[in-house]
Amino acid sequence: MKISSNLLASTILGIGLIASAATVHADARSDQYPASPITLVVPFSAGGGVDVVGRILAKSLSTELGASIVVENKPGASGMIGASYVAHAKPDGLTLLLASSGEVAINPHLYKDMNYSPEKDLAPISLVSRIPNLLSVNPQLPIKNVGELVAYAKAHPDTLSYSSSGVGNIQNITGELLNSMAGIHILHVPYKGSAQAVADVAGGQVSMTFASGAASLPFIESGKIRPIGVTSDKPMKAFPDVPPIKDTPELKDFLLVNWFGLFTTAGTPDSIVQKLNAATVKALANPEVVKALESQGADPAPMSPQAFADFRADQSKLFGQIIRDAHIAIK
Repeated sequence: MKISSNLLASTILGIGLIASAATVHADARSDQYPASPITLVVPFSAGGGVDVVGRILAKSLSTELGASIVVENKPGASGMIGASYVAHAKPDGLTLLLASSGEVAINPHLYKDMNYSPEKDLAPISLVSRIPNLLSVNPQLPIKNVGELVAYAKAHPDTLSYSSSGVGNIQNITGELLNSMAGIHILHVPYKGSAQAVADVAGGQVSMTFASGAASLPFIESGKIRPIGVTSDKPMKAFPDVPPIKDTPELKDFLLVNWFGLFTTAGTPDSIVQKLNAATVKALANPEVVKALESQGADPAPMSPQAFADFRADQSKLFGQIIRDAHIAIK
């Protein structure tokens, strides 16, 4: 069957017009975005590390986008309640998630009944910051460094406990990695967020904790907890006198760094995702934001949506290997 040149030309023109119209429509949505206030979901309780970083970011991001941004805390289930809320929101870019590594890279290796897929249901916008965790103890304990902690745990088995912001969270993974590598057993006590997890170390209900600088700082400044190590391979700028855990001879291979990243609902138009990314990159380049984040122990680390998608996937593989090697399981 022969197709006339006029019909073929008309078909090609029609396809071109449709594609052009779709592009114009997408651009129009991007130009109009955001037409309503934005909700930034923090999947942990107020006062914790994710919450503090989220509020710093929201203020600057609001300026860059020219829109109101409301921070909404939705804690519980190791961050999965808040993450699920965003995963099932309307894909219009008006509902954002500031996630830690737990709910988007760790939990899939621990939970079989997650009602969202980080890869399929969340659209990556940008990595926001890398956050080493501080290992801090109650100051009443005779422990001033990680070596003394290991020795105390071996001499007094089953007497120490550590808190985290949830089962399967990065702090939990870090605690179990310490147990495994040091050959000790320190009981895990999970909370719904790092704020109460750190507060109970200060109050003596729990022996120690792994928490971000943001969550730890007020208690360190008041002398209510004692930082003895950091999970990165070098000291944090905000806590230069706290050595890496890996400086302890029996833990020379210890290294695990948390991170926070910005997501929205999958299916959000790419033009809006790109606009959010550009605004986030600008916000994280603001000297005041950089200073505020670094004072909380967070290093700004923006990247493109695709680079962040690749980063999340690589980190998920890493955490999965640690979980298998350390035999970590949800009981």
